[in-house]
Amino acid sequence: MESLSRNPFGPFLEASGLAVLDGGLATALEARGHSLADELWSARLLQDDPEAIAFAHRSYLEAGADCLTTSSYQASYGGFAAAGIERAEATALLLRSTELARRTVEAREPGTRSTPLVAASIGPYAAYLADGSEYTGRYEASLAEIDAFHRERWETLATSTPDLMACETIPNETEAEALLNVLSGDDRHWAWFSFCCRDGGHLWDGTPIEQVATACDQVARVAAVGVNCTAPRLVPELVERLRSVTDLPIIVYPNSGERYEATTRSWHGTDEAWMASVEASIQAGANIVGGCCRIGPREIAELRQRVDRGDWSGP
Repeated sequence: MESLSRNPFGPFLEASGLAVLDGGLATALEARGHSLADELWSARLLQDDPEAIAFAHRSYLEAGADCLTTSSYQASYGGFAAAGIERAEATALLLRSTELARRTVEAREPGTRSTPLVAASIGPYAAYLADGSEYTGRYEASLAEIDAFHRERWETLATSTPDLMACETIPNETEAEALLNVLSGDDRHWAWFSFCCRDGGHLWDGTPIEQVATACDQVARVAAVGVNCTAPRLVPELVERLRSVTDLPIIVYPNSGERYEATTRSWHGTDEAWMASVEASIQAGANIVGGCCRIGPREIAELRQRVDRGDWSGP
């Protein structure tokens, strides 16, 4: 593991042992009445209403987030092309995703904590497919195809000067390998790797979480490894397994526990004890925490308050 002093999360972890992420960007946008029932999801607003994205970012900063994740999760050259957006404009929209988050950070009221980070979201290949397969890990694409898909977008986002990359919702080992290859070819940027899991020990394709964590541990500039967009009840066990094989910072941002239906692009079921899951995850060894789908600014504000009160201590 590289020195924490070089890790973008270092100042936050050295100060209090814990860093707080934002919540679901789409969740904050939908709460404001925006319809995201589209193959581009929240990335559509990069073109149609960028100020709505800036407002959502601001709501998370005001809630106390130490890191904003950009609106590029479902933004890709292939996805934009399928929506009739030409390459030059696609590049401009990808760059805008970082610019919106950066501008929001720069416009904030000065505080006592370190300057919040901007993480460029690198969503999975499945996000481009827009069929919910990030929740199955099953899609027909070779390692070379997935590598090329990510590398193209990565190279553009890297020029937008994010603080780090957020390789998130990774559902299978092949995609993890592709993204680690891309990171290995970039000698400037750090990235976190966050996996989408089917149970308390495995990615959606059946790969043990320890296996991909070990792979991450062997690559330079991995800022953190962890879990996102996974049911809260599963996350503490996953953290225990991660901590058994790596000393890297562990990042977790579970969803609410509701189930996503890809065909209708809607959520069903009841939420779970998200805050209790975060607390248990911290006790198990997580030190970067936040929320994913259906977790909004209100929940992040409560999380911030608990962290600041010292209700929990870092591992």
